[in-house]
Amino acid sequence: MEHVATMDAIRAFTYDEFTTRNIGFVTADQQARLRDATVFVCGTGGMGGACVMALARAGLGRLIIADIDTFAISNLNRQVFAFTQTVGRQKAEATGDICLTINPQMRIKVHGPDWPLHAAAAIRDSAVVVNGTDDLGASLLLYRTARELGRTVIDAYASPLPSVYVTKPGDPMPEERLGYPTLGTAWNMLTADQRATAFLREAEYVVLNSSSRHHVDLAMAGEVASGKRSRMSFAPMVVTTGMLMAYEVVAGILGNQHGADCRGWFFNPYKGRVERPRNALAAAVLRPIVRRFMLKLMETVA
Repeated sequence: MEHVATMDAIRAFTYDEFTTRNIGFVTADQQARLRDATVFVCGTGGMGGACVMALARAGLGRLIIADIDTFAISNLNRQVFAFTQTVGRQKAEATGDICLTINPQMRIKVHGPDWPLHAAAAIRDSAVVVNGTDDLGASLLLYRTARELGRTVIDAYASPLPSVYVTKPGDPMPEERLGYPTLGTAWNMLTADQRATAFLREAEYVVLNSSSRHHVDLAMAGEVASGKRSRMSFAPMVVTTGMLMAYEVVAGILGNQHGADCRGWFFNPYKGRVERPRNALAAAVLRPIVRRFMLKLMETVA
């Protein structure tokens, strides 16, 4: 379904005036390229929604968005398109409507629960893909299809610290790079054990390569890792992550060098520093220690 603004909204709006303060950060030619570009964002809740908001205000011309969920009261603490008036509404639909109140000339295509049927077309039509979903199967579908179609994916880790990573078509996908037990399994045929192991592999990477463990309640983190509670989330972290993702999307559209690679980096706002992944030797030495730490954390709440 394509969303368009009302004619009254369009008549009262000019794109040049809307984007006039962008010029200086980008050139007029680059702004025109943003206006002509299409981006696919799968998942418009927390990080994905924050990224969408930044792209809409940056003057992106065309957006394809997908989400299977509706906004809930628990989303109000961090999701930028969650308001009391959007609670109960389908996330992608509400997101599309609000984006048109920012830029009524934006062309927006919205997909709901049937988005996997449209994934290949959405990725093919887009300059860059943003993974805003926290579902493993959906992520595998995005990454595998993006590789086939030669598209770059912008993503972030499930981390207490803001993070971002950029996977180009020739880079190892997360399931390869992090050692998920999902290779050769269809994205929609995953077992509970595969999902649990993949989550632990990502958590191990976060603990190994960042100071995240110092900035979250470890007892609650153990409950999350063991599946006893939902993932914790905090607006400053979520929105900051979405902004980092938006910067990488703009870089991809404009053909600029990305700030992150497929391994990514973490931003530590508590210390005012960037934390980059360890070198391969240090990681190999520390990984068994981190794995024991994770297992002990889960055993504590078992």
